[in-house]
Amino acid sequence: MTYDLLIPSQLMRALTPDLVLMTGAMIMMLVAAWRTESDAHQRTVGFGSLVVLAATLGAVLWMAASGDTAGPGVIAVDRFRWAADIVFLIAAMGTIALGMDHNTRDGVTHAESHVLVLFAVAGMMIMAAARDLMILFLGLEMMSIAVYVLAGMNRRSERSAEGALKYLLLGAFATAFLLYGIALTYGATGSTNLTVIGTRINIMQLHHTAMLLVGVGLLLVGFGFKVAAVPFHMWSPDVYEGAPTPITAFMASAVKAAAFAAFFRVWVDAFSLLDFAWIAPIWWLAAVTMLVGNVVALAQRNIKRMLAYSSIAHSGYLLLAIAASSQLGAASFIFYLIAYTLATFGAFAIVATLTRNNELGLDLVDYEGLWLVRPWLASAMAVCMLALLGFPIFGGIGFFAKWYLLQAALSADHNLLPLTVLLVLTSVVSAGYYLNLVRIMFMKPRGDAAHAIGATGMMTRVVLAVTITAILGFGVFPGPLARWARRSFPVPPAEVQAASAKTASR
Repeated sequence: MTYDLLIPSQLMRALTPDLVLMTGAMIMMLVAAWRTESDAHQRTVGFGSLVVLAATLGAVLWMAASGDTAGPGVIAVDRFRWAADIVFLIAAMGTIALGMDHNTRDGVTHAESHVLVLFAVAGMMIMAAARDLMILFLGLEMMSIAVYVLAGMNRRSERSAEGALKYLLLGAFATAFLLYGIALTYGATGSTNLTVIGTRINIMQLHHTAMLLVGVGLLLVGFGFKVAAVPFHMWSPDVYEGAPTPITAFMASAVKAAAFAAFFRVWVDAFSLLDFAWIAPIWWLAAVTMLVGNVVALAQRNIKRMLAYSSIAHSGYLLLAIAASSQLGAASFIFYLIAYTLATFGAFAIVATLTRNNELGLDLVDYEGLWLVRPWLASAMAVCMLALLGFPIFGGIGFFAKWYLLQAALSADHNLLPLTVLLVLTSVVSAGYYLNLVRIMFMKPRGDAAHAIGATGMMTRVVLAVTITAILGFGVFPGPLARWARRSFPVPPAEVQAASAKTASR
């Protein structure tokens, strides 16, 4: 079925998963406020939020299986949207599962954090579906406001308050760039609809219009902040370190995935004809981000800051997929997001287990000799580090993710060969901190001053079991996931494609 998005009933049907999630989020908000704060209540809200996410995931899978599409309008109905939604929902489930155990261990009794995760995911799903810059901005702000609060959720931590304040101020600054870019793009093309913008650039020959090019540059700055690309990464290490560990995992995976999904759709749908203008900036952004992220990570002694700079480096890798801007680039993009999300949540589940009061247990010294006292935790962390490194066999899903990314870059119309070489070289640099952590866990003796490790919570064990099983399973059998990702390309509506082809043939 092809939805006519001008008909309200069909627009509502195209938004079914989003409506399920938003309705559930509002119900859980009332439930969270209904009773006084307690550990039992926050876990009740957490389990209820997991049910809402599971129902939303069911709606997404149902919509994806139906094969429905949509004509021109403000939202997209395609496999790229559903693939991105699945990544967001899986990450949100992992966040809430880790959050329940983390809150219990640290004596945090407020249940609002679980509800804020639901609202953040609702904003992410709008971003992935948006085919209009104003709808994209609405989803971005819904996500950002929720994440600003989540980053400062630990009110007893000065680092958390500092990180949240930095994130709020720099986020508002970056949003201004994004909004000004939207305004200039509208001024040059007369529309905020992505497919209409792309068509008008073609028909009206706006390729070298100064207003449009400046607007594209400002949009690039705004997206660069959201994906923590260098030099717009300054907020990332402090916010990742200060935020509660489950929220750090959420920001490093889902928030980054949502920004990249919107980034990819905007560039493919609206600005594909302006590649002469934006390919060079993205090329340099990717190069500097890969280099700075990996080199600075080598010097980190705090595990969360190390993973923060690792996340920055992975942003550089994903910028390669945007530079490729092809069907293979979209496939490698989705595959990489899934691999990165699984490895990130596995790693942060272990970090959350070893962390006390959100600050103790974050130094690399605390991981010395982990194999001697918790062999399964050490083995699981090693698998996650190898996956992030892209090592074959145990980190197989990470290896295939980078392999597909390199294939997409090498087959692109632009000359991305230097970037692919840099990706390989910086991946070698990343071995310095990923394998160093493995060395510390397996080859160092347990220090006398090392703090005792508490019991791993039930939900944390579930997250670890699922992520490690998925990493190893997809590492051995990547074919099904690769075929599914290959079908997830953001294709413009048929009417717009026909108009563009007709114009190009004149």
